[in-house]
Amino acid sequence: MGENVTFYNISESQMSFDTVNERLQSFILQDPRSEYILSIGTDSHVHQRETRFITAIHMHRVGKGAWGCLRNYYVGRPIFSVREKISTETALSQEIAALMISDYLIGLSDLLIPYTDEGADLVFEIHLDIGKKGITKDLIHEMTGRIRAMGIEAKIKPDSYAASSYANRYTK
Repeated sequence: MGENVTFYNISESQMSFDTVNERLQSFILQDPRSEYILSIGTDSHVHQRETRFITAIHMHRVGKGAWGCLRNYYVGRPIFSVREKISTETALSQEIAALMISDYLIGLSDLLIPYTDEGADLVFEIHLDIGKKGITKDLIHEMTGRIRAMGIEAKIKPDSYAASSYANRYTK
């Protein structure tokens, strides 16, 4: 799957997952004594003839900046069911998280191990575009359960910035 997935940001386009991993490593190596939060989140927007999904990979160097990239995914019809939209968003985030876990997360963590006594840390999260207010509140238990079943921490609004802020900015 990793070979067929491409990402982009304002500086680069057509990044493979290997290239994304290289950028994440470079970002960590600029300051390996810091705390990092690696989050994945997806948001969507229904257009007239399709539904556009944007999955974000966001690496936050806590208090010191961030690096991120995005992936487009389209469904060739408008999706009006909130459950279907949120379920698809969750599945797209899970897909990228599974790839990250199987091939890259240990390597990123290994970069920080020599500096753990100096405060280095890496937290891995999936951010869901759901919250306790509004029509998505009934989906919290189901969607966070899917993420926790992977052994990953799930964040919801207002703490799910990778989905509800970063990815959301590019769905329109």
